[in-house]
This record gives sequence, C-alpha cells and structure tokens, in this order.
Amino acid sequence: MSTTKHSFQAEVAQVLHLVTHSLYSNPEIFLRELVSNAADACDKLRFEALNQAALYENDADLRVRISFDEKAKTLTIEDNGIGMSQQEAIDNLGTIAKSGTREFTSRLTGDAKADSQLIGQFGVGFYSAFIVADSVTVETRRAGAAASEGVRWISRGTGDFEVEAIERAARGTRITLHLRDDASEFLNGWKLKSVINKYSDHISLPVQMEKQEWKEAEEEGQPGAMVKTGEWETINQANALWTRAKKDISSEQYIEFYKGLSHDFAAPLAWSHNKVEGATEYTQLLYIPATAPQDLFTRDKQAGIKLYVKRVFIMNEADALLPSYLRFVFGVIDSADLPLNVSRELLQESRDVRAIRDGNTRRVLAMLEQLANAATASDADAITDVADKNEADNTENDETGALKESEKYAHFYREFGAVLKEGLGEDFANRERIAKLLRYASTASDTVSVGFADYKARMKDGQKAIYYITADSLSAAQSSPQLELFKKKGIEVLFMTDRVDEWAMGFVNEFDGTPLQSVAKGAVDLGDLQDEQERKAAEEAAEHFKPVLERLKQALKDQASDVQATTRLVDSPACLVVKDGQISGQLARLLKQAGQAVPDTKPVLEVNPEHPLVKQLEASPQFDDLAHILFDQAVLAEGGLPTDPAAYVKRVNAMLLGASA
Repeated sequence: MSTTKHSFQAEVAQVLHLVTHSLYSNPEIFLRELVSNAADACDKLRFEALNQAALYENDADLRVRISFDEKAKTLTIEDNGIGMSQQEAIDNLGTIAKSGTREFTSRLTGDAKADSQLIGQFGVGFYSAFIVADSVTVETRRAGAAASEGVRWISRGTGDFEVEAIERAARGTRITLHLRDDASEFLNGWKLKSVINKYSDHISLPVQMEKQEWKEAEEEGQPGAMVKTGEWETINQANALWTRAKKDISSEQYIEFYKGLSHDFAAPLAWSHNKVEGATEYTQLLYIPATAPQDLFTRDKQAGIKLYVKRVFIMNEADALLPSYLRFVFGVIDSADLPLNVSRELLQESRDVRAIRDGNTRRVLAMLEQLANAATASDADAITDVADKNEADNTENDETGALKESEKYAHFYREFGAVLKEGLGEDFANRERIAKLLRYASTASDTVSVGFADYKARMKDGQKAIYYITADSLSAAQSSPQLELFKKKGIEVLFMTDRVDEWAMGFVNEFDGTPLQSVAKGAVDLGDLQDEQERKAAEEAAEHFKPVLERLKQALKDQASDVQATTRLVDSPACLVVKDGQISGQLARLLKQAGQAVPDTKPVLEVNPEHPLVKQLEASPQFDDLAHILFDQAVLAEGGLPTDPAAYVKRVNAMLLGASA
C-alpha cells in the first residue's frame, strides 16, 4: 500500500522540540494525556452511537488498554473508541487543534516551568508522547468504516510524518511509543499502574493492563521473572469521579481530575462538587482555574463544561450551562432529567437547562465570594460558607501551598477580573453579587484591591457619591487633571483601567444605595464637602470670566459643545468632560479602534480661571491659537490625540518663538 509524506503545520517542529527537551518537568504526565485522549475517543463513540447503534460493531464494552514490550522497548495505549479516518488523522495529528500554532509559539518564553503551563491550553496533549519516545506509530480505523480503511500514522517528531492505508479489523486507535533509553522505567507494570492510579483513576472507563505473575526460574540459580498471563485486569476505579461520595475523594484526586479535564498543568484555585436535588436533578463539579487561557477574551471562546446525561457523555463545550462572563470555568454537569438526544438547539430552549445554568452561576459566584472573604479574613480558618444554604457546598482549595488562602482572590482577579466585569451588563439577576466582587486601584491604593464596599466604608462625612475615573492605564488615571480637586480635598477616586470598564459601568448606577459618579462626566458637585466660601468665590470668578468664556466658545465652536469655568482644576489650565448621558472620550476611542460607529458628540471644555495661562487669554493677541492649544492639551491629558496634530505643533512652536523673542 502506498505511503504519503506530509509536513507538520508550520512551526509544529518548534513545539515538538520544546516538548521533547524541556516542556514537562515530570515526564510521566505523557501517560495522563494519552489516556485522557483515549477516554475522550470512547466518549465520542458513545455519543454518536446514540443515533447509530451500528457504530459499536458488536463491541459495546468501551475500554482503554495499556501494554508494553521490554525487548522491543515499546509502550502501547489502545482504545476501542471512535477512531479516525485518514483525513482526520492528518488534520488531528498534524496540527495544533485548538488555538493555532502561531498563537501557541508566541507565548513560549524559554522558561520550562512557565511553558509547561501552556500545552493544555492549545490542544497539544498528543505531542507529549515525544517526551519519552523517539518515534510514535498510530494505527486507527473510524467506527463504521470498512476494515480496508484503516490508517497508519508515523512520525519521529521532526518536520514531517507519514500516512498509509492499512487493513485494520479493530475499531479505534492504537498508539505505539518507541521509547528512548532514558524512558525505560515505563516498561514496568508496577510503574505504569502507579502512574495510572495517580493521574487517571477518575477515568469513567476501565483502564486495563495485562495481568502478570511471578514465575520461578526453571534452572536453579537463575533469576525468576514476571510473565504475562494473557488476561486483562482493570487498574483504575473505572467510575466517574463526580459520581463518588465527596468524603471518598481526596484533594489530590480532585486536582488530577481537573488537570485531565482541562489539560492544564497548574492546580485549580478552587472547586465545588455538589448533587443538586429538587425540580431539576443534576451533579455539578466546577473548577476555577489559576491561569487564564490564550483565548479568554475571545467572545466565542469554547466553554470548559462537559455535559453528561445519566453518566452518558453528550458534548464538550456546553456553553449553555454557564453565562459567557464565567467562560473561564471548567467542570462536568451530569443531568438526570435531560434527554439523551439533547442538541445544542434544545439546550438553548430547555427550562431544565436554564435551572442548571442558574444553579451553576450561583455556585461559581459563591466560590468567588469565599475566595474574596479569605482575602480579607485575618485567619483563613475563619472563612464561613457563603454558598446558598439550600444546596450543600463543598468548595475545596488547592492544598499544594503554592498560594496562601489570602492571596488566591488577588491572583484570580489579575487573571479573570476583566471578564467577570462583563457580568454587570449580562446578568441582571446577579449584578449586585458581581459588583461586590470587583476590585480597583484608587487614589488611596496603587494595588487592585479596593472594592465598592471598602470605598463606601471610608467615605468622608457628607460625601454623597462613589467617584471613579476610566482611563487607558493606571498612570493615565493617576495623572488626570480631573482628579485635582478630589486630591486636594482628600476624596478617594477609583481607577478603572480595563477596556471593559466604561461599557460595564453603563449598567451600574449605584452600589448599596450610593450613586456611582464619573469625575469626567457632568458638573462637579461635592455638596457638603465644598464649603460656602469656596462656592461663592467660584461663582464670582465665573461671573468675572464670562467675556473670556464667550470668546472661547466662539473660537472652539467646531470642537467643544460648551466652555465653562470650573472648580475641579487646581494645577491644570483646562480639561475635557462630557455631559451626563454622553459617551466619554475613553469609550469613543475604544469604539473607533474596534471599527464601530461613534456618535457625533462634542465634549465640554472646562477651564481654570485661576491658572496663569488662562489669565493671559484676555489680553493675548494670539487668543484663537492659545484657545486651540488649551483644547488640544486637554485632549492629550485624557489620553487622546489632537484632531490635527500638525496644526497643534505649529501653534505651540509659534508660541515658543514668541515667548523667546
């Protein structure tokens, strides 16, 4: 039969080199990856066979088998799952499936520890075989195909691979690893059993190995040997982890199940395992990961939830079971009520699915609340259960000691905080709970640690609003001229510097009865915090300044909707604000960058009558040029660019030359 040679997807050779030489600090993890893939193949067959029972080919007992040959130095992992056609073998084994090689390699740092956390995020678990093997042979036949449509795939982990058609009676896939000399420890039955028990005990299918027994030497003085009996024994528990009692599952087992489920190298931050009973019955096992995937901010990112119905696998990426803003969550849902032939369309319409989605959302928010409470508790042991008391919560945490309990929420928020904020606009029912979980830097704290409740607890007497400002970066927010009066008065302002903040705050008007107010929108009214003498002086200055304001309005009529005297500035001559109800300059810039239409609105220019530059306006022979300079500088101060940068530079140069003359 003819053999064809194919090249790997561009840059895969680079990935293979990394896998072979440095990716996993613990080489035995290759077995977890390959057994997990084999179990997935069996789950896919079970799902397709719901409508095509003939795919079982009179062999419905699904299993994974592991065997080894010490003389040939080979290790074989075989399943009787869905198998692959020739094109599927080329597509699935010749490319990095999930997120693309270019994105994967762009994240590589050369730091083996850091890089090891990337492999599972990009669907490259199969390539872990090359950690221990110098060549890999895959023999496969898709369920339902003729025996003559078998496929053999061979690669030495370099730049190409070979594919040929073969006769293969057995359905499924056999992967044979030709082990390197330094991987001979995996030619040992005891070693293989210990690895399977450690990493794959949760697999719901039987993982089998050929039985061995000790045989005495026939000649006296010769060593005995372990010999295979020809019988197969199951070496894992072979029942789904989420179906077991929580008291029978260790933290290590929960963590290893997560790693197999997510292909993540790092342990999760927290998990929750519950059996929910009532109008809708289901089991949920949900995990909060420690590291954000590459495609987290892609709105159509694949969900991390697997759906089972009565322990029968139905689908991966069941995105209807959690809202989009919780798309970072991994887990398993096993329903007792949904039909086995449930489709994605039915998931969107089912009342049972809506109940499961709501229950999952409450559970994830409860886990986050528990992490947030741990961050503020003086003693992690004092954390109380914040879950819905109608459902018994079993939130557990990684006990590896890598992160202290008090550090976990800050770590979570760095990775996923911007995505969580999307919930303000997407989940009206839980908006208040989400708002309590948000954290920001502020004029009182450079670290992203200030919640709305923290802010409110230290508001000044007479302060009637929670003040915030949106900006492109922390440094831009800290240097905004719109903060000057607030700094002078010692009034805290929250810094919102994520791209999603401006959009998200459009859905939140208050927190616990206290209004939220952007310092860049509308007039500044500090109420009782601004004394009567200051107010009266400001009114007199504005009245005296009216003629200059009218001239400024005329000079800037094409750029500013209004020009006003302000009390919000202390050291700066001018700033831009927008009227209540209008989009800010920050949001307008974001919309333009995204290619979106932007409403044709003009900002208000507020000027500081007490600033020396503004005082010179009335007598300046270059009034119009100076007016435009003030406006353009205000644009620059809020992170924008002048409409005509060349004209701005020309005006500034002219002013500088005039000053030096």
